[in-house]
Amino acid sequence: MSMNTFGRVFRFTTWGESHGPALGAVVDGCPPGLEVSEEDIQPFLDARRPGTSRFTTQRNEPDQVKILSGVFEGKTTGTPISLMIENTDQRSKDYGEIAKAYRPGHADYAYDAKYGHRDYRGGGRSSARETAARVAASAIARLAIPEVEITAYVSAIGGDEIDRDNIDYTYIDQNPFFCPDHLAAERWEKLVDEARKDGSSLGAVVECVATGVPAGWGAPIYAKLDADLAAAMMGINAVKGVEIGEGMAAAALRGEDNADEMRPGAAGEGPEFLANHAGGIAGGISTGQPVVCRVAFKPTSSILIPRQSINSEGEAVDIRTKGRHDPCVGIRGAPVVEAMMALVLADHMMLHRAQVG
Repeated sequence: MSMNTFGRVFRFTTWGESHGPALGAVVDGCPPGLEVSEEDIQPFLDARRPGTSRFTTQRNEPDQVKILSGVFEGKTTGTPISLMIENTDQRSKDYGEIAKAYRPGHADYAYDAKYGHRDYRGGGRSSARETAARVAASAIARLAIPEVEITAYVSAIGGDEIDRDNIDYTYIDQNPFFCPDHLAAERWEKLVDEARKDGSSLGAVVECVATGVPAGWGAPIYAKLDADLAAAMMGINAVKGVEIGEGMAAAALRGEDNADEMRPGAAGEGPEFLANHAGGIAGGISTGQPVVCRVAFKPTSSILIPRQSINSEGEAVDIRTKGRHDPCVGIRGAPVVEAMMALVLADHMMLHRAQVG
């Protein structure tokens, strides 16, 4: 059984650890004939890679991707596409002190309880480093759904939210926070700097919007589009919550307020929706409206402030995690959330095509 593979028709498997020689992904089920090169994949990895500002980990990885298989003469062949990203800036010595001690908030204890043996260097597979492989795989997924445009941005850091009246998508790439609100980005500089200087960390919320998704993708019960999106997002390291559309806020609404009313649209274009509380998905199937989800990232667990824990012998210890860590891992979560949205939508496009043509 494999716990490292996601998807039904468009499937990807990630491999590798944070401090191993390399990591990567194998994409299977990709349609043949799609034009792709390493240069097409690289921009997505550049958006996610570490060391780009003082607000992220200072681990300096170029994250250069190599295509090892599945592409010939610049086009996909329909066979498995293997992607590799070498690790070049590991500092495993930073983790020597926690080889036999469990960091609170990390998966250290859970890994030992399950496997009895763990790679303590940077967290192994539980490290956010693993997400580079997903981002690389998502560049292939986007080729299969060219009609869809996906935009993710950070909507809150440390509980400080953006002002939705100030949202400007063109500003997302102009600041280190993937923030669409220039005033919020200015506030977050001070917020994240203070947490970093204190040796602490902050949580964040990433919002993702996919436009151009046609009505009909998904299924009513065991292949709900929103269920698969939730599973994909919850599979991202450090994610602790996912909302589709109104999400938890829907529980506070009355029925007439939550309903997405409709009126006749232009001929051949389907209905005109007057609201999108459902986040573009009804009954597990896309409605043609923008697909909207929000993803909550916990504060980075690796902090310099001593925390109480135990070691593998069951003895009480105080843990202070050394090394280079993101003061807010959610900042680099935006490209990863985009990636998982693309991977799920590509899979559902192919599922839809397989069933109804």
